[in-house]
Amino acid sequence: MAEASSAIPPGLYPYLTVKGGKAAVDFYARAFGAVEEFRAYGQDNERIMHARLRVNGFALLLSDYFEEFHGGAPAPTPTGVTIHLEVDDADAWWKRATDAGATIVMPLADQFWGDRYGQLKDPYGHSWSIGAPVKK
Repeated sequence: MAEASSAIPPGLYPYLTVKGGKAAVDFYARAFGAVEEFRAYGQDNERIMHARLRVNGFALLLSDYFEEFHGGAPAPTPTGVTIHLEVDDADAWWKRATDAGATIVMPLADQFWGDRYGQLKDPYGHSWSIGAPVKK
């Protein structure tokens, strides 16, 4: 991992909170080809306070859940958001993700709207979709 700043340009970025940040970074590298650009640890030097990954050319931000910053409350279960990956080869991306341990929610298939599309859940409860135009 190259030296990098935690600063990112203005924009809108998905920010995942997980229990087990180190394992999550490894999973996203195996499943989605994520490249880690930055990592900073909390005061315990164990949990990730902030990490920036690059997936398919775009930034994905991540941190461990810190119960002490939330009154000791357990980490909430992720809901309501799906991170979509528009890719060049849906089958290749799908295989890599499922081989890494992603769970199939909606099987990858040619859809009526013209995309090859499916949905997965990662081991941390986050929803992902993978899509690409149907190859003719």
